[in-house]
Amino acid sequence: MNRLGRDFYIRDVLEVAPGLLGKKLVRVMDNGKIIEVVISEVEAYRGEEDEACHARKGRTERNSIMYDEGGRLYLYLIYGMYWMLNVVTGKRNDPQAVLIRGLLEVDGPGRLTRYLGLDKSFYGIHLADSGLIWIEEGVPGPEYETTPRIGIEYAGEYWKSRPWRYVMKI
Repeated sequence: MNRLGRDFYIRDVLEVAPGLLGKKLVRVMDNGKIIEVVISEVEAYRGEEDEACHARKGRTERNSIMYDEGGRLYLYLIYGMYWMLNVVTGKRNDPQAVLIRGLLEVDGPGRLTRYLGLDKSFYGIHLADSGLIWIEEGVPGPEYETTPRIGIEYAGEYWKSRPWRYVMKI
């Protein structure tokens, strides 16, 4: 096992996000089965100044984990039915996160959390020391492309056009 350590996550989200591409996400299911999947698509959300970020209006009960140091999981529910998996990055009190949008094995952020059996109970788990979920080294230096983030029209032209979506070329 070559688990990513704390130092990997305690960097700016624009470094961590593309660095997650090709990495292996490992999940130990309740029945002991181990699922290993490859991260293929992510989006970066960069703090209170980013109008698309959940921290744009400051700390709330929902986003409070984003203010912790990088490596923790931030999960939230959308449309009352889909959990979104985010990895907190950066230093304490600098709220940044990477949304895991896709895996080579599963496309779509809602589908991947269902596939991995993730829900609110994973909120705040630290990837560096969890026995249930972690990220390991994977494909070294995969090629990728950048595009604007998806589904953030509310954030305004400047923020919705940031090329902060990273997609691994397959």
